[in-house]
Amino acid sequence: MTKPGLDPASAIPPFPVTRPDDRPFDPDASYARLRARAPVSPVRCPAGMDAWLVSRYEDIRAVLADPRLSSRGAGSMHMLPSYDRADPPPGSMIQLDGEEHTRLRRLLIGEFTVRRLAALRPAVQRITDRHIDAMLAAGPGADLVRDFALPIPSQLICELLGVPYADHDAFQRDSEVLIGFEADEATRDAATRRLEDYLGELVTQRLARPQDDLLSRLIARGKAIERPPTVEELATLGVLLLVAGHESTANMIALSALVLTADPDRAAALRAAPDTIGPAVEELLRYLSVIQFGLLRYATEDVTVGGTPVAAGSWVVAAIPSGNRDESVFPAPDTIDLRRPSRPHLAFGFGPHQCIGQQLARMELQVALDTLLRRMPGLRPAEPLAPSAYKHNDIVFGLRSLPVTW
Repeated sequence: MTKPGLDPASAIPPFPVTRPDDRPFDPDASYARLRARAPVSPVRCPAGMDAWLVSRYEDIRAVLADPRLSSRGAGSMHMLPSYDRADPPPGSMIQLDGEEHTRLRRLLIGEFTVRRLAALRPAVQRITDRHIDAMLAAGPGADLVRDFALPIPSQLICELLGVPYADHDAFQRDSEVLIGFEADEATRDAATRRLEDYLGELVTQRLARPQDDLLSRLIARGKAIERPPTVEELATLGVLLLVAGHESTANMIALSALVLTADPDRAAALRAAPDTIGPAVEELLRYLSVIQFGLLRYATEDVTVGGTPVAAGSWVVAAIPSGNRDESVFPAPDTIDLRRPSRPHLAFGFGPHQCIGQQLARMELQVALDTLLRRMPGLRPAEPLAPSAYKHNDIVFGLRSLPVTW
């Protein structure tokens, strides 16, 4: 991604994108200065628009909960030079507000109940053990991203949706295009169309022959509401679930494994107290904050954010990584403390658009990391990672590869 430079005709600084070379898990150092001096500050985004960058925890929560700040620009689209600001496509739940958003979210909420997640846990354990078995049989030595972190959530979301896992290479390539910033508009559009056509065909098949999978259940629930979702809406929802259902979790698994195994004492302490895996995962989610460029919102009317007037028609970026490093909420925020007292973090967002699959992601992380530490106690990075190993230019921060040995 080309880093935006300061426009000589304007005093508006560029959006902060640079991580410290010696601390790759830390967000841009300017966030700490902004929290202290200018918590609601104008920035120029790579997509070309100027926006208000919100850097404090409480202000971020207020932004994400305010119905006057529309999600039509949801995600990190402010980082795309080719961002199309037209109305979102039908079924793009994360870009819809109010009743349109609620209508689609209600279809999905039943997939993420405590009961259903408990029923899924054995499947996550089975998939995790299978990939550890394969690494142990082939090793020592593996790429933890390719051989473990990526296939676990990818295979699970395929099983949930009823997507043949044999097709995962194709949708993984298109998924990588969509979460990156380096592809041109035509390439992104083509990847989107392929995924929508693929899911649209699956939806059509399930309409004719329902099965025991998530798409079939969405269709069944949709028939019971006043305005059933169209095939196009269901296909778009399917793409969202397919992409979001594995990208963030896969990158969190890989980064968390690196953080844990790079420090033998930290790994040993967690291995000795497996009942602490829940709080440890929450701290890793806070510390890593993989949605690295925040969430975009659009002011539909005049609002005040953190004491700063924001005019209707303005763009606002809720800087998730900065909020999760807010000193007023998390003491010593740049230090990872796996026993940190519980305080809600912002890794899954906040408000009506808070990640609907967050409990599934938590469960996958807990099972994957606990099993990895338990079954591979000697696991460690095989070599120092080059800067190019990190996904600095993607919506989701992560690792392209992680060579390990044991």
